[in-house]
Amino acid sequence: MNKKLLILSILFTFTLSVHAQESDTTKVATVDSLRTVELDTPAVPVHPVRTLGKVAVIDTLPTGNDALSIVLFNDNTWRYILAEDYKNDPEVFNDHWNTSASHAYGDVDVNSLPESTVIRLVDSLESYHYPYMGRITSRYGPRRGRAHQGLDIGLKTGDPIYATFDGKVRFSKAAGDYGNLIVIRHNNGLETYYAHLSQRDVEVGDWVVAGQQIGLGGSTGRSTGPHLHFEVRYRGQSFDPERIIDFTTGDLRRPELLLRRRHFSIYAKYEQDFTDEEEVAKQEEAERKAAAAVQYHTVRSGDTLGALARKYGTSVSRLCQLNGIKSTSILRIGQRLRVK
Repeated sequence: MNKKLLILSILFTFTLSVHAQESDTTKVATVDSLRTVELDTPAVPVHPVRTLGKVAVIDTLPTGNDALSIVLFNDNTWRYILAEDYKNDPEVFNDHWNTSASHAYGDVDVNSLPESTVIRLVDSLESYHYPYMGRITSRYGPRRGRAHQGLDIGLKTGDPIYATFDGKVRFSKAAGDYGNLIVIRHNNGLETYYAHLSQRDVEVGDWVVAGQQIGLGGSTGRSTGPHLHFEVRYRGQSFDPERIIDFTTGDLRRPELLLRRRHFSIYAKYEQDFTDEEEVAKQEEAERKAAAAVQYHTVRSGDTLGALARKYGTSVSRLCQLNGIKSTSILRIGQRLRVK
């Protein structure tokens, strides 16, 4: 093993073994839970990681923390990643996992999705890389009477195409108008589509990391010339890829995405007032937390307002205020009282 790499591995193992001895709560914070993210990070661009090219994993090193691993590649490089048991979240990779259909969420109606969803795009363990840097030849939106649900980037046949985020290949084969198509589902629930490829370098079930070469650009399927057709979808619903990537610089626009249901419209462009979106999201999150903090008690035999006030750490007057009753009110068995 490369001597420098071995030293790095030992240092990281020591650091992480300290974290591993901490509480479960600390460990969850260490792996940056995607399900508890709030819009609390600055709206600053995220630069792409270096290009890995077509590489292979040669070894995986333990770190002392069950949630983390160090992966070594055959080009003498390494990357810090979530251990497979952690990244293979059944909520993400089992739900609508279909390896024979390009679109796996055909039964999900857009109106069934939340009005807004906060999606962590990158964190300390997840990384980003543009799929291909080139001139955009056709943007997301209506095009000649049809819905163009991605964007097209001009290229030369044989140019390398890269995975945008870490994830697992759900689909990899020819698919009608798409031509040679690769679909990757990512740990945050997003799926990215790479179409019209001349060559596919990954197969269904492969784990890939951002910046890894997954295929070569081409002009297969319904195509008038070599280009990459790139889509980003959430639970089957497409939205403008420029909402997350600045294709002029190759940067990710920000570490997280506030995705609203209205963004799934083919007429919804990426331009938006992020400051306004953040304020709305914070207000909605505050309301959600307030609603989650509400607690009720079902009256049982022997319950009194005084006893309930002591049990739930409140006062009789507060219980009366929450329930619109008086301190002299008679409680009925089965009655539902709000206690917080």
